[in-house]
Amino acid sequence: MRRIGLFGGSFDPVHNAHLALARAALRDLALDELRWIPAGQPWQKTRAVTSAVHREAMVSLAIEGEPRFVLEPIELRRPGPSYTLDTVRALQAANPHAQWFLIVGQDQQAALPTWHGADVLLGLVTLAVARRPGASDAVPQQSPAPDVGTSAAAVCTVDLPPMDLSSTQVRARCAAGLPIDQMVPAEVARYIDQHGLYR
Repeated sequence: MRRIGLFGGSFDPVHNAHLALARAALRDLALDELRWIPAGQPWQKTRAVTSAVHREAMVSLAIEGEPRFVLEPIELRRPGPSYTLDTVRALQAANPHAQWFLIVGQDQQAALPTWHGADVLLGLVTLAVARRPGASDAVPQQSPAPDVGTSAAAVCTVDLPPMDLSSTQVRARCAAGLPIDQMVPAEVARYIDQHGLYR
């Protein structure tokens, strides 16, 4: 049974902390494959996101060279809001015998009750929570609603290296005309510069 990780986000832009988490997930979860899933229409974002064409291209550049990293454009190709539950159901239908791990940060885990169909989603995947250095070892269990038919969601952790980095910080430095070479892969930095993104 193949072990497949799902790593979604707006990736606006993808940066080195994303890559560090993805590599940690490969290691800690013994994944055969990790699928990067740029969100098409991230329905919980209050700001406008950069066009899908650019975000897809930047992820593609960032993951070159790691054969277990796969760009999964399913949400970019699907109209309407990007619901993780719809994505997981579609991918599982195409790969019914795989074991699926949904990789989220601790902040995303706390927000899971607001996700569309969260209780059903947690019955379909193993939740892999990225734990920052110094964070509590305890990972709160997510309990599906009684009608889901499962006792509790499967939860495990991925240990993150110490990195204080966000896409917001990258965008802010670009807007200020400051270098971002230490924040994103070199290929991504060149792409952002060539296309004048975030200025």
